[in-house]
Amino acid sequence: MPELEVAGKRWTVAPASNLLDALNAGGCKVPYSCRAGSCHACLVRCLSGEPADAKPEALDRSQRAEGWRLSCQCLVVQDLVVEVFDPARDGLEADVVGLDWPTPDVLRLRLAPRRPLRYNAGQHLLLWNDEGVARPYSLASLPGTEEGLEFHLDCGKPGLFSDRARRLVLGDKLRLGELHGGALHYDPAWDVRPLLFLASGTGLAPLWGLLREALRQHHQGPIRLIHLAHDADGHYLAEPLAALAATHPGVDVRLITPAELPEVLAQFRLVSRQTIALLCGHPASVEDFARRLYLAGLPRNQLLADTFLTREA
Repeated sequence: MPELEVAGKRWTVAPASNLLDALNAGGCKVPYSCRAGSCHACLVRCLSGEPADAKPEALDRSQRAEGWRLSCQCLVVQDLVVEVFDPARDGLEADVVGLDWPTPDVLRLRLAPRRPLRYNAGQHLLLWNDEGVARPYSLASLPGTEEGLEFHLDCGKPGLFSDRARRLVLGDKLRLGELHGGALHYDPAWDVRPLLFLASGTGLAPLWGLLREALRQHHQGPIRLIHLAHDADGHYLAEPLAALAATHPGVDVRLITPAELPEVLAQFRLVSRQTIALLCGHPASVEDFARRLYLAGLPRNQLLADTFLTREA
């Protein structure tokens, strides 16, 4: 029977146990969200021994060389000595410098890290609050600007992270965990191709950053952005999107509700086969968008999608 050791505590686990489950069962309180190797909330460091890793490609070579593993993707097949990610030791401190509620349920949070953080539009960052709760969020800000790191938090439902976020005040401190890339990005080689941005809810966050990144790189092709919200009040970026479209003739913005969704999906049969589609939001919405685009003839390698996690870490 293999043994796990964390901070001097050792216990026996069943062979081929999931490492995340074994750590939490042993009282280590490792956070997690997706259990699919995407959010990186469950990052741990293996100091001795090697687990069976189902998704080694999820971390880059340097991280793996340092012993970092995604515990949700690992099985305990031999004795392991593990170090749990400690935000106070391993994270980057950041100050809360902006709190804006464009709707009662959406928080636009801006953070100023204590040292510069290099990132690309569309990437994710793990946020740790002062209660030790971690949650991955997409960056909505534009790299290389003075605005700080911007995140759009859906606080409409109870959750360990969102409940604490509602009580944040300017000057509070969060910790930043691992920065990693999802499927979404902007490629300058797309400069003359049509772009289609499709978002539901706060899935708009990374697309807001990518839209501005495309315009900053002088994208020449037409850009269409569709935002699905539960009602008209849910279009929390309606004003800045309208202002951006007014100054860029090639940008078309459409704000829709579920009642309008069937009509919009039906129009996808007109999508150009040269289109690059970028999708983000609730898994059900992204699946609907993707299915209609496939039926419209859009090649699969021209569709990039990220889904929001539905479980609080």
